[in-house]
Amino acid sequence: MVHQAALLQHDEIVAIIDPFAKDECVTSPVISEQALNSCDVAIEFSQSQVAVPDMKQYALWGVNAVMGTTGWYENLAEVKAFVQAGEAALIYSGNFSLGVAVFLEVVRRASALLSEIGGYDSAVFELHHKGKADSPSGTALMLASSMLESQTNKKRIECETLHRKRDEDEIQIASLRCGSFSGTHTVYFDSEVDTIELTHRAKSREGFAYGAVKAAHWIANKDKGLYALDDLMTDLLGQGEL
Repeated sequence: MVHQAALLQHDEIVAIIDPFAKDECVTSPVISEQALNSCDVAIEFSQSQVAVPDMKQYALWGVNAVMGTTGWYENLAEVKAFVQAGEAALIYSGNFSLGVAVFLEVVRRASALLSEIGGYDSAVFELHHKGKADSPSGTALMLASSMLESQTNKKRIECETLHRKRDEDEIQIASLRCGSFSGTHTVYFDSEVDTIELTHRAKSREGFAYGAVKAAHWIANKDKGLYALDDLMTDLLGQGEL
């Protein structure tokens, strides 16, 4: 889907790297400086265990990159350090869908408003296909983190199934894996008098691919450093290019 989205943007595909696929379009089974010799930007959706080593190589080789893999955020400080010491610009996100980016801002604003009113408890629920490797999703963590920023009574995120009473200062993320769902995220704000639910449902993975290619165009000419989805959205919305 990333390949097709790039072609629709009239981009030239110079390398497709995959250690498993046997398609004729695959140019290399592994990432190497030679394999990426003529590329302007690399777009990576891979496995969490290789994300950090791959980003280290991009930084070393001066290859700007879009990292859509999740499950490595506990190493964020390390990544920031070697990207700053390197020669590349990298953008990462748990979800490159532009609709999700707007959804995050809606949730952030709603959370701030309801925190001012008071009396609302909050939680996050996410549903993905049975083959998804990580839990909770990177998007769910992004949503919960944005809610922590604006709710003075919430201090931490709980991702595990609870066999105890939930603490008042926790935001719990509940995860479910079933079938072929592309991704559903619902945020709940519940009070004694009403409940507010905000939901984003991905109908396919096309939105992720389109957003990743959009991010590749954006990061191609950026100064070296580590960027997040918020940086991209600030630019796009400010320039009316969404």
